Amino acid sequence: MSIAIDLQTIREGYDRETCWVQARAGVIPQTGASPSVVVTLQKLRITGDDVFYPIHSMRSDDGGATWDGPVDHGDAFARRQVKGGIEQGICDFWPGWHAAGGCLLGIGHTVCYLGDNIPPQPLPRSTAYSVYVPDERTWRPWRTMDSPFEREGAGNVQRVDLPDGDILVPTYFTAPQRCHRAAGDGHIAPHSTTVMRCRFDGETLRYVEHGNEMTVDFGRGLCEPSLATFAGRYFLTLRNDESGYVTAGDDGLNFEPVRKWTFNDGSDLGNYNTQQHWVTMPDALYLVYTRRGEDNSNVVRHRAPLFIAQVDTEKLCVIRDTERILVPNRGARLGNFGVTKISDAESWVIVAEWMQTHFPDYWNCRFCEKFGSNNAVFVAKARLEG
Repeated sequence: MSIAIDLQTIREGYDRETCWVQARAGVIPQTGASPSVVVTLQKLRITGDDVFYPIHSMRSDDGGATWDGPVDHGDAFARRQVKGGIEQGICDFWPGWHAAGGCLLGIGHTVCYLGDNIPPQPLPRSTAYSVYVPDERTWRPWRTMDSPFEREGAGNVQRVDLPDGDILVPTYFTAPQRCHRAAGDGHIAPHSTTVMRCRFDGETLRYVEHGNEMTVDFGRGLCEPSLATFAGRYFLTLRNDESGYVTAGDDGLNFEPVRKWTFNDGSDLGNYNTQQHWVTMPDALYLVYTRRGEDNSNVVRHRAPLFIAQVDTEKLCVIRDTERILVPNRGARLGNFGVTKISDAESWVIVAEWMQTHFPDYWNCRFCEKFGSNNAVFVAKARLEG
């Protein structure tokens, strides 16, 4: 079987002061009808470094033919004052249907600011979550989850819900000794990654246990992990400054030593310093990613175009001749995206054009526009055919 790709634009346009980012979707099943799809996204201040404003959402009840929103949910995603004069919000959010609880549960992490949106150092972080209320078309006020880690947050991560309702949530954190060492020498402490088993009762998300802890001692370590299950095994893909990494395991908590992503000919995949996520089909596992080498140096960290390719799950590599472009390079970053399973034979990749460019013109969104971008929010529908 092969995959057909249908690319749609569900909104576009922006004011050159902020742009929509972090677009991801969750599905609400409907008996005998098309599922409702809820896309969450939030505005970013272009003249800043990861200055995020409250999450909004869009919704479609007809298979993506029409969309409502973006809708502001008021206090549900508003920033809050916490100790030390810090203002705390939520970002890097990813909604997903929790079948056992019969609800749409979104998970991300906190983001903190001092003064004029200046991140405090070291940056506090906690896993945060919210539940969607379908009849009211809104979200409950976001909450945080307690975990045994310091500076831990499950932001931009793809989770796996188990049949018994427990949730495998990959996350990343900074070990206390690394955090203290970094504070003393002025360097960024490397992150470690693990997978937490969590329990959700419809109201509260609770940590239960976690598996082995993985890191590399260069760059910022391993972060923004995403998890998938296929053919009885679990697969984890991870971000590092220099290269994307991959590993696999049998129980969803404990994993083999990580290795760099490569093509099946042994050459480097070319993904670095950004996310990768999974598309799972009945016959194959696919990776969605960005990489160098596509005449794409016009985009920060080569974060466009967005590719999809089949994974060799035995050798843990990407099969080069299956690679296809999901979303084209139009001068803006596509690295912060999400994958939503609509059915066994169809998944949607959702992404918003991030309108910042290279230093020293980091905030010059018009440079991105020269290549055609205008903060479009894309839905790339990947369907099995044949």
